[in-house]
Amino acid sequence: MFEQLNGRKILNEFDFVFPENGLVQIEKGQEVGKQDIIGHLGEPTLKRFINFVLRYLSELEVPIKRGTFIEFRNGMMNVCPIGRQCSREERNMFAAFDNEHGIRKQMIEVLKEEFKDVDLTYSIGGQISFDVFPKGWDKTYCLRHIEKYHSFKQIHFFGDKTEAGGNDHEIYSDPRTIGHKVATPDDTVRILTEMFNL
Repeated sequence: MFEQLNGRKILNEFDFVFPENGLVQIEKGQEVGKQDIIGHLGEPTLKRFINFVLRYLSELEVPIKRGTFIEFRNGMMNVCPIGRQCSREERNMFAAFDNEHGIRKQMIEVLKEEFKDVDLTYSIGGQISFDVFPKGWDKTYCLRHIEKYHSFKQIHFFGDKTEAGGNDHEIYSDPRTIGHKVATPDDTVRILTEMFNL
C-alpha cells in the first residue's frame, strides 16, 4: 500500500485508512485493529495452498515470468502469474495477454475446485494479479469498524473493478455504501468536485 500511496505519510492525511481489504484498521495515523490470515486458516492449509499455487505456476505458459509470485499479507494472499517484479511494460503486456486468454480466471477456477473444502474468496484486481482471502474478508470488512465506532450518514466508495469477480464489487454494490465506478484518479477528482461543488 505505501509504495502505491507515497509512503507512510498517507496515514496522517486521513481520519481512516483501511489497507488490505479493511483487515488493517488505521484511525488518525494509529493502527487500531488487524486480522491475520495465518491464525484464521492455520499453517497446514496455508502451506497446502502455497505449494499448489507454486506447482501450478511452474507449469503455466505465459510470455514472461519474474519474481514474487505470491505476496503474503495480513489478511490475504496476492497471486501474480507473471510475478510482481515485472516492469510497467511487462505488466501492460501481460494485461493484454490475460484479457485475451483469461489466465487469471482459469487459475481461479482451478483453485476453487482444488480448495473447495476451504471457504476462500478469489478476487481479480489490477492488471496482473488476484487476491485470495477468507470469505467475508473482502473490502466490506472495513464497514464493520466504521459501523461499530462511528455514525456516518453516507459512505461513498470509488473503485474500478466493480463487476462481479472484481476486488471492488462487494463494497461497490453493498447497500451501506454509495458506489462510484471510476477508471482513473481523474474520474474520482471529477466526481468529488461535482459532489462538493468545488
